[in-house]
Amino acid sequence: MKLTIAREQIILGLQAVQNVVGTRTTLPILSNVLLRADEGGLGLTATDLDVTIACVVEAQVGKRGATTLPAKRLFSIVRELATPEIEIEVDERNLCTLQSGGSFFRIHGLAADDFPPVPELGERKKVVVPQAKLKGMLRRTAFAASTDETRYVLNGLLFSLKEHKITMVATDGRRLALTDEEVDVDPENQAEYIVPTKAINELNRLLVGDGEVELVSTENQVAFTLRDPKGFTVLVWSKLVDGTYPNYRQVIPSESRERVSLPREELLQALRRAEIMTSDKSNSVKLAFSKNNLSITANTPDVGEARESLAVNYRGVELSIAFNPSFFLEALKALDDDEVFLELTDELSPGVVKTNGPFLYVIMPMRMN
Repeated sequence: MKLTIAREQIILGLQAVQNVVGTRTTLPILSNVLLRADEGGLGLTATDLDVTIACVVEAQVGKRGATTLPAKRLFSIVRELATPEIEIEVDERNLCTLQSGGSFFRIHGLAADDFPPVPELGERKKVVVPQAKLKGMLRRTAFAASTDETRYVLNGLLFSLKEHKITMVATDGRRLALTDEEVDVDPENQAEYIVPTKAINELNRLLVGDGEVELVSTENQVAFTLRDPKGFTVLVWSKLVDGTYPNYRQVIPSESRERVSLPREELLQALRRAEIMTSDKSNSVKLAFSKNNLSITANTPDVGEARESLAVNYRGVELSIAFNPSFFLEALKALDDDEVFLELTDELSPGVVKTNGPFLYVIMPMRMN
């Protein structure tokens, strides 16, 4: 294998794929990136066996071939090079020489044949979504997914593609985030599946504002093809979470007693300040609604007290409820709206945060001292 490549091109490719590479892996080949040179350019692929990422970057290929090289080490080398062009040559023993200006490196690689094969997608269902739309949906939901390994079904996002709509849901049992957007879903392409958190994090990182994403799913795999307007394409394959997602509809309150409009940014700042006076043992903030006023209080016996007052348009019954402040803050940070609506019934029922857009957030209350 022999090729010449612009430094910025190989950096672009390595930045796209290298995040899934494990440093502490029992299989040495999984620490490597697969490099495949042919007339289409230089293909780069990395995998941890659950998530696989691949892309192709521009290169002048003198001799076709393939090898695998240590991903993190290769990235460290090319990032530090001072000249804009790199010459790469690999012999039949997978020994790679890399030259750029006055810099010379020799890197030991492993055979491309030992690299895990790229997943095959047989029978498949396909839907196309604008990248900006998908990125916005992930931002409004991913933070609520569970990190508890024992509840593996909740360690990801539910994607529901039905009735010309894509619905995304995340929950950890104490809060639930839901958003949906209109997309073109043919009846034969309807699907529902759980995408694991690791793949979601990679998608979040790789999605840009422009271009499209093609979602292709099978019974146990999903592939996301990201295309930007400049022609750069990244493929992300992921195994799906095996299991049935709980019936999330039953935890969404069907009605509420009070609905109050709140200024998102002011509420966010007030909750941030109140959160300072909470502790790991006593991690709750009380919201007390009275006529045209919201009082936010954090009172922790061994820490101290914080009190905030916000003028709000409220004419309902006096009502107090306590929430985990970080759960509330994560939802507010994920939104762009100036105004949010909090729907409440009583101090023991879930609160529901809504916006004028396609977003709903259910948050369980905490016991008040």
